[in-house]
Amino acid sequence: MTETFCLYDKKPYETEFTAKVISCEQDGDRYKIVLDATQFFPEQGGQTPDRGTLGDANVLDVQIQNGVITHFTDKPLAIGQEVMGQVDWDYRFSNMQQHTGEHIFSGLTHGKYGYDNVGFHLSDSVVTMDFDGPLTGEQIQELEMKVNEVIWKNIPVEASFPDDETLKDLPYRSKKELDGPIRIVTIPGVDVCACCAPHVNFTGEIGVFKVMNYQSYKGGVRISMLCGKRAVEAIQRQQTTMTNLMNDLSSSQEDLPQHVQRLQKECQDLRFHLSEIKEHMVMEQVENTPEEEENAFIFMDGLDVRGMRNGVNKLMEKHPGFCGVFSGNDREGYQCIIGSKTLNCKDLATELRQNVGLRGGGSEAMIQGNLPGSEEVISTAISRYHAKLTH
Repeated sequence: MTETFCLYDKKPYETEFTAKVISCEQDGDRYKIVLDATQFFPEQGGQTPDRGTLGDANVLDVQIQNGVITHFTDKPLAIGQEVMGQVDWDYRFSNMQQHTGEHIFSGLTHGKYGYDNVGFHLSDSVVTMDFDGPLTGEQIQELEMKVNEVIWKNIPVEASFPDDETLKDLPYRSKKELDGPIRIVTIPGVDVCACCAPHVNFTGEIGVFKVMNYQSYKGGVRISMLCGKRAVEAIQRQQTTMTNLMNDLSSSQEDLPQHVQRLQKECQDLRFHLSEIKEHMVMEQVENTPEEEENAFIFMDGLDVRGMRNGVNKLMEKHPGFCGVFSGNDREGYQCIIGSKTLNCKDLATELRQNVGLRGGGSEAMIQGNLPGSEEVISTAISRYHAKLTH
């Protein structure tokens, strides 16, 4: 099939177009439609496809293979008919802002640190860039400011298809080897990069660039970013959260970190104090457990691992069978530690895994993990297994 003529290459700001339907095939509850030309940008280069309509059919997805662009719609179109296409401009323009902002950041990063952008993902929920070298928080903030300075200068963004002779001597960024005509997007003094996606005409149209998050990733760094309206909306959400926290804590923005640290310290102290109280309660139950019982179980909510282990060790001093401490409740299940000085706990783990749904394991002397079910079901299952061993 002949390659689809890409109208968005040279006219990314036009959203209405007319094209001829070359083919239409049913694909489950959707229809695969190929046109002789399209303004719809397909999913490629890490970017999601355009949205919109073809006639009265909604465009659900757009894909490209071997230069042929396929539109997936919710209604069929007659082969040979001329159809009016309408691209969702707000969605297209937002993607243009994000993508051009990424080019500026990547170009500046490459120019200053020599790092390559080895991964780019532009979806409805997140925009990320992966670089093959590390960046500190201070370096990222500096780059963020420089990106916005490029935006404020309102530099023209140029898209072209250089001939082979020009391309041979042109230093440009590219994530992979390319065949055929190569589209070059140039931001003078900032970046030269091979790219197939629509971009804004001037950097000022990006509005604002904001790094939202960053983390170490495969020896380099992954940076989450937003531009334009999406950036403003995200900053507004953050500001609302900040204002609510300030009001709840009766704090200024400058003092908020200290207030949060103080609350964290108070919570840590309370958790430690509660842990001591719970452990004391466990030990009281240990002392009150009749010594003549071979198996001994304690069920209590809110125990930590240290308190559970100490309880099991204490139980094993008086009881020869299986001794277990269980933290949780009948509705959500229990975290458990089970031990014995005379019996094989590893075999018990196999039994509980098969019959009760234990997730976990351990050694012959002690096992730990998580158990669904009620106190009665768990106690009965262990006691029944113990009875099989002793009779």
